Amino acid sequence: MIKNVMEVKYMSFLEKIGIGTKKEDIKVDIKENKPEDVSAHLSVIQMHKVLHKDNMTNSFDRALAQGKRCSFCEQGISCQLCSNGPCRIKPGVDRGVCGIDADGMAMRNMMFLNTMGIAAYTYHAKEVAKTLRSTALGKTPFKISDEANLRSFAGKLGLKTDGSTKDITIAVADAMIAEINSDSDIELSNVLRFAPKSRIELWRKLGILPGGPLNETTDCVTSSMTNIDGDYVSLAKKALRLGISCIYGSQIPLEMGQDILFGTPKPHAVNVDLGIIDPAYVNIAVNGHEPFVGVALIKAAHEAKNQESARKAGGKGLHIIGSIETGQELVQRYNIDDVFVGLTGNWLSIEPALATGGIDVLAMDMNCSPPGMAEYQDKYNTSLISVSKLINVPGMKDQIIYKPEDAAAQAQKLIDIAIENFKKRKGKSTNPSSKKQNAVIGFSTEACLGALGGTLDPLLDVIKKGTLKGVVALVSCTTLRDGGQDINTLKMARELIKRDILVISAGCGNAALQVGGLTTLEAKQEAGPGLRAVCELLKIPPVLSFGTCTDTGRITLLVTAVADALGVDPSQLPVAVTAPEYMEQKATIDAIFALAFGLYTHVAPLPPVAGAPRLVKLLTEDLEGITGGKIAVETDMVDAANGIEAHIMKKRSALGLPK
Repeated sequence: MIKNVMEVKYMSFLEKIGIGTKKEDIKVDIKENKPEDVSAHLSVIQMHKVLHKDNMTNSFDRALAQGKRCSFCEQGISCQLCSNGPCRIKPGVDRGVCGIDADGMAMRNMMFLNTMGIAAYTYHAKEVAKTLRSTALGKTPFKISDEANLRSFAGKLGLKTDGSTKDITIAVADAMIAEINSDSDIELSNVLRFAPKSRIELWRKLGILPGGPLNETTDCVTSSMTNIDGDYVSLAKKALRLGISCIYGSQIPLEMGQDILFGTPKPHAVNVDLGIIDPAYVNIAVNGHEPFVGVALIKAAHEAKNQESARKAGGKGLHIIGSIETGQELVQRYNIDDVFVGLTGNWLSIEPALATGGIDVLAMDMNCSPPGMAEYQDKYNTSLISVSKLINVPGMKDQIIYKPEDAAAQAQKLIDIAIENFKKRKGKSTNPSSKKQNAVIGFSTEACLGALGGTLDPLLDVIKKGTLKGVVALVSCTTLRDGGQDINTLKMARELIKRDILVISAGCGNAALQVGGLTTLEAKQEAGPGLRAVCELLKIPPVLSFGTCTDTGRITLLVTAVADALGVDPSQLPVAVTAPEYMEQKATIDAIFALAFGLYTHVAPLPPVAGAPRLVKLLTEDLEGITGGKIAVETDMVDAANGIEAHIMKKRSALGLPK
């Protein structure tokens, strides 16, 4: 029964964003944050109510408390790099103390963010290489799961493919490290191997064909110092180099390496949302961006002795739960069963997941662990454990740094900690969610080709005929800057699919669409007639779940294959990119690459460059005539979708395709 005006407004809000409701579901009474300030997901809003009632710090309330932001920072025209500052560009003061102008300041700030993004991707790639090598030597609990992919990738790297699995794996791992460390004055071999020839020629002509990620990062970090590079055009070129190096030097190798280790994703059904957390079980949630500890835990949790130990402690058994991108890496490759139960959601779902009171250990690897969670441990009877040397949440209970050769023992230690935690948690109150959503995921490039009969021709045919207008890669985070969690992401995806535009999703935005129900076969009913027909023919959802933010590299390979099949440059294709809720530094480096690749790239919220007029003109207008790519900034998702559709139709017209 609907109890008050706020609940009526919430039901109206759900209907507005396209989520069906039942009156018995509406039990939310938010006193400060309005529903649209919290989330598109009822499960998260219900857990936010718990957090708010318990007076627990959380991202949603902290976002509200921040209020109006500094206008100088919003526009990218403030600098705190040296002791002469902080400096601001304002009327009558058109340069910082060092002499840098607004355009140089904003572009330097942006490039510095990009160095953090590529550094994180490169760290992940190094961990993959080390894990591959140790696995080849028999020192890990892992195995080579896709030997055909191993030999194929080795061949593409120019390595011998007729040796033993062990020797080829070691050679691939060593080649990955060599590419990462390649000098910035030497053209990166992986760019020459995997990029379209037309792009290679253009990048070489523009002076943005890069070297290895580590040395390109070194160059860019150094260039970001005071009194080194204050030219916004020079800084923009360095950023483009950095984006290209990131994709080909780090992202593509790391995903190929993970496919080799853990299997190449294939379409299958999984469960998502907070309802997968059953407090009656001993529950370990793996959180972050790397799959290694999660895979080791899944393997160990299937052992009878660990299930029996969990039952002896009073639990129904032991569950492994995926959280954010680590969970995404796992669900893309592993079927759910009575041990591995699925994915909770993206990073804004972490605190709500803990608020269920059903998680015994949150095992945190290299990315996305909010630093304000310590008090959750006592309140919700959980243990925060870092499994990466990079992660340190103040007040966490332990740190077990992942090492490939120790992965089995580390997984067992985490299980033992979780069982002991459950003994203390047992019998205490919990806040379980009933919300569980099915999703069809695992659409790697290889899986797409398989669904199409081993060739791209069926996809190309429906695009040529106009049944599909085009394809958009939705690669996004989630943010509270322009509204609640995932609201804009779901709005954007719905706008695109109803216009007969196929969506390929990755990153935290992928989890948004999974939990939001758009990666189901039933979601075809929300698609336009052309896309709906394709979904029915191929038995696919209108949104293809590709994986994590690292799968930007995988999407790049798919776009390259389509461009090669049509004999055109990627910039000529009826495709685009959208990041409707970009948040952090990995997202900015992905967007910069999209520009270098020649793609129309929509972003929201407003990036911190608005105070730099020449830089804004370069990114939104001039760059299209240089690389073929451009930034489109729009916070209204209908208007943003209009812009994307217009771009796609323009590209179709240029190719002589019907409208």
